[in-house]
Amino acid sequence: MTVIRQGRWWALGGSLTLVAVVTGTLALRSADPACAVQAAAAAATKGKATFYDGEGGNCSYPSAPADRMYVALSPSEYDAGAPCGGYLDVTGPKGKVRVKVTDQCPPCTPGHIDLSREAFAKIANPVDGVVPVTYTEVVSPSTPALTFRIKEGASQYWFAVLVDNTGNALRSVEAKGPGGSFRAAARAEYNYWIVESGLGAGPYSIRVTDVRGRSATATGITMSPGKTQTARVRMNGAAAVPEKATTPPPSKKPTPSPKPTRPPATSAPPTSVGTAAVAAPLDVAVGLGTRCT
Repeated sequence: MTVIRQGRWWALGGSLTLVAVVTGTLALRSADPACAVQAAAAAATKGKATFYDGEGGNCSYPSAPADRMYVALSPSEYDAGAPCGGYLDVTGPKGKVRVKVTDQCPPCTPGHIDLSREAFAKIANPVDGVVPVTYTEVVSPSTPALTFRIKEGASQYWFAVLVDNTGNALRSVEAKGPGGSFRAAARAEYNYWIVESGLGAGPYSIRVTDVRGRSATATGITMSPGKTQTARVRMNGAAAVPEKATTPPPSKKPTPSPKPTRPPATSAPPTSVGTAAVAAPLDVAVGLGTRCT
């Protein structure tokens, strides 16, 4: 009799075996995170893939991606949460799929990735159970506006935030309260960034930098545990909500002419880039950091 419940399914000896329901994620180790991860991205990794059913995962995202394209990797690749939020392109017998790193797979060995059932079905026949694959880190994919989620139990005395829609894995998160200076947060293995002594009651400014040197700063993040707050900025440097157009100074009245002239064209307001505006958008600043050569 086959038992059906959430879990990982691997094909062994022609039969399907249910493996412990613990999820996994990819991490790339480096002495210099920005440069070493960038160098690693140039080479594809050959390995194998299985699949499982799950929600959320060790990276602590509240739910699976809307398209359910996600991946879990071995403990050494998960590297205490370092690759959370990054993406992989995975090529299998039937094709290619892009998946988000959301989880860890303790039973997996290096090179063994555990895909969502839906992602696996795009590159192989699920009946196969285990298939050879090649996977590569995606460099700076386009993503929606950054989101910030203050952890349940956080307060003015203990600060913890989850950042999503980063595209690349994050290298650092810094935060400050009103009138304060930016303080470095430490990433927990479950992907929250923590300032143990807290940052006061807020609102907060949060600056994030990814492993490729891109950075963005959101302000107005409130102490609202368990609530996802959407910023006006994306990690690719484009504003998700346009700034207000400034009114140009009135032009000098033209000298009368015997022939009618066409009135000067007015500048059009900037168009919105990215996702739709939220009900109470947050102020942001964005910049690009240095890149490896």
